Amino acid sequence: MYLYHFGLRELPFTLTPNTSFYCDLQVHHEALEVLSTALKTGEGFIKVTGEVGTGKTLLCRKLLNDIPDHFVTAYIPNPYLSPAELRQAIASELNIENADNLDQHKLTQAIERELLRINQSGRSVVILLDEAQALPQESLEALRLFSNLETESRKLVHLVLMGQPELDERLATRELRQLRQRITFSYTLRTLDETELATYLHHRLQIAGYKGPPMFTNKTAHWIYKASRGVPRLANVLAHKALLSAFGAGRHHLIAKDVKAAITDTEDAAAIGMAPWIWGVVGAVLGSSVVLGAAWLLGWFAL
Repeated sequence: MYLYHFGLRELPFTLTPNTSFYCDLQVHHEALEVLSTALKTGEGFIKVTGEVGTGKTLLCRKLLNDIPDHFVTAYIPNPYLSPAELRQAIASELNIENADNLDQHKLTQAIERELLRINQSGRSVVILLDEAQALPQESLEALRLFSNLETESRKLVHLVLMGQPELDERLATRELRQLRQRITFSYTLRTLDETELATYLHHRLQIAGYKGPPMFTNKTAHWIYKASRGVPRLANVLAHKALLSAFGAGRHHLIAKDVKAAITDTEDAAAIGMAPWIWGVVGAVLGSSVVLGAAWLLGWFAL
C-alpha cells in the first residue's frame, strides 16, 4: 500500500486494537487509573462505558498487558453468552480441567474452588468482559452471584464490565438494581477534543515509523476532528483514506482535498459543509487508490 511511499514500517490507522499504538491521552489515562485503583482496593464490580469507537477494547487489552502478576485474569471478549456458556468460558480462562464434562452445578462448584485456591495462594482473579451491554439478563445475574463469593476480608473475584452506553440503560432498570448497587467504581469514556485528536494522529504516525514533517496540518487535523466527532475509530478510517488519496496523487504530504475526499467517501463521517465540487474530487482523487482501499477494507471486515 502506501508504506514505502510515506516511509512507514506498518499501517498507522488500522482498526485492530493494537496496544503498541496506545496514546496516553487524559481520558484513557484516567480510565486506567480508575481501574487500577479499584482493583488494588479489592472492589467487586467495576464498570467502564463509552460510545462505539472510543477505545474500550484497546483499553481492555492495555489493562490485560499491564496488570500486575498478582492478578489472574479471565478475558471474555464476546459475552453474548447464556449463563452456561459464560461459566464454561470462565472455566476455560481459569484452566479448569474437564470443565466440558461437568454439569452446571458441578461446574459452578469447580469455579468456586479454583477461585478460593487462587485466593489462598495470595492472588486475585479479575474477569474482564468486553461489549458487556450484550450480556443476556440471566448471564448478568450469574455474574452477580459470582460477585457474592468472598472470604471474611476480601472478594474472591473482581468483575470489570466494558460496554456501550446501552449498558448503563440496562443497569438502570429495576430488575438489575441488585447488580447496580454492587458497582463501586465506574468511568465514562468521552470522545477526544480537537487538541487530543491531533496528538493522537501524530502519535500513531510516529509509532508506525514516520519521520518526516507533520503530516496533518492544523487545518487538516481540524477537518478530521469535525468529521469524526472526536471518535478515534472513525478518525482512523478518515486518516487512512486521506493517506490513500495523497498516495494515489503521488504526493508525500496531505492537503485539504485529501481529507475532504476521505470525508465524502465515509458514510458515518459528519457532513461539515463541503462545497459541491468535492463530489467530483472523490472519484478523481480516490480512484487510483480504490483497489488498495478495498484490500484494506476486506482486512477490516475479516477481523
